[in-house]
Amino acid sequence: MRLSVGRTGSCHDNAVAESWFSMLKNEMYYRQRFATRRHARFHVMQYIEVFYNRQRLHSSLGYRTPAEARSDHDIQTATAA
Repeated sequence: MRLSVGRTGSCHDNAVAESWFSMLKNEMYYRQRFATRRHARFHVMQYIEVFYNRQRLHSSLGYRTPAEARSDHDIQTATAA
């Protein structure tokens, strides 16, 4: 994990990224021990690609997964065309 590159003392510069990394660390990273950096990188990628993008419900998407929201959007776009 790397520190934010926003201005010192201003948490609002990068609020979206700060919130996302906080969620990642609390939901996945701090709950495990990793033998190597490669192992940690693999599990972070798995978390993002498998769980976060496909299974985790997002309040900003009406408590749907990103895959469900994308599918609904594609259907609406195809219907409108």
